[in-house]
Amino acid sequence: MKTQPRAWTTPEEIRRQLQRHWDSGAILAARLPADGGEPLFPLALRLRRPTARDITERFAEVAAWVRRLRNGSRDALGHGYVIEFRRQGNRVQGSNELPAALSVPDAEDALRLLGRRRDAERFDALAAEILARQPRLAHWLRRRPLKVLEHEASWPRLLAVLEHFQRHPRPGCYPRQLAIPGVDTKFIEARRGLLATLLDEVLPASAIDAEASGVSGFNQRFGLRSPSPLVRLRLLDPALQVQGLSDLSLPAEQFARFRPAVERVFITENQTNGLAFPEVPRSLVVFGLGYGLEHLVRIPWLREVEVHYWGDIDTHGFGILDRVRATLPEARSLLMDEATLMAHRPLWGEEPADKRLGHTPGRLTDDELALFTALRDDRLGERVRLEQERIDFDWLRQRLPGACRTTD
Repeated sequence: MKTQPRAWTTPEEIRRQLQRHWDSGAILAARLPADGGEPLFPLALRLRRPTARDITERFAEVAAWVRRLRNGSRDALGHGYVIEFRRQGNRVQGSNELPAALSVPDAEDALRLLGRRRDAERFDALAAEILARQPRLAHWLRRRPLKVLEHEASWPRLLAVLEHFQRHPRPGCYPRQLAIPGVDTKFIEARRGLLATLLDEVLPASAIDAEASGVSGFNQRFGLRSPSPLVRLRLLDPALQVQGLSDLSLPAEQFARFRPAVERVFITENQTNGLAFPEVPRSLVVFGLGYGLEHLVRIPWLREVEVHYWGDIDTHGFGILDRVRATLPEARSLLMDEATLMAHRPLWGEEPADKRLGHTPGRLTDDELALFTALRDDRLGERVRLEQERIDFDWLRQRLPGACRTTD
């Protein structure tokens, strides 16, 4: 099978090579004040050129290639790439001047060849303004110069936000309360990712909470308040209702201060379970868990009551139970046992493979650990799972702890 001849470098390929340097930001970064690194220009380019055999067997094509390369060069256009020629001897075609190397002398040549001169001028003006007001952004500009152009219209407001946080580090207010002329909450929320990278550059370490990261951690990282997540609960004893209200949603910090006269707390992640949970004396049920279970169990007064966790019967559910006991070691499981699992066999499902626990929990009782192991090893079936909402409520009523005599 005859191999196809290797393509030689064309003016179009040269532009593509330069475009990659533009797309990486290198051409714009080279316009910033020198940082001691190697200058980008003159920029050597890759040249795929004819072989000695090509010159012998395809001389007319080689000559046409040389003409085409010359016609796109700086000598022909007044800007662009420069060709370095070397004389090369050939036993058939004699001695000829052929391209041996390509380079772009300076940034102006590159920008004109790419049609990016106006973009570079816009970048220069923006970079000068940014560095005049925030010199600490020099390294960021060098790493992300295309971001400067991408957010061109936003820079006056971005710089105003940076200056506000420098004057008022960790302001301790809601984003809506930031008094920055011309900047509204939506502007900040829509650009939290960009602002986080910029604030990291210009603020001292003492003004940054390094434990918080990502867009969701923006407020915590830079000392802004966030709306408090809600804890939803039902008071299961009519005698404990608040002005006739049994179903309440409280901000997390208020729930931490809320200490009703209960002796036990049931925790279930399923909303339907929480809404339908039977009445139980001196008890409440927490459900929904938008607050997050790990945060919930840290509330101090939960250590003073009897806590029951009701989760799915699968490896993941036992993993959550294990994490609850890391903070509340006396917490008990509810309906997470073999009898409940076997009584609801027609309702079994499959635990998602990516949710299965990859380690053995260390805080399970012997019975819980035996069931966990059977589930993990697929001794009862492949990836067996019984979701908590599938359990019959009469079964729940009959198996509430002995002290929980229902009031109905």
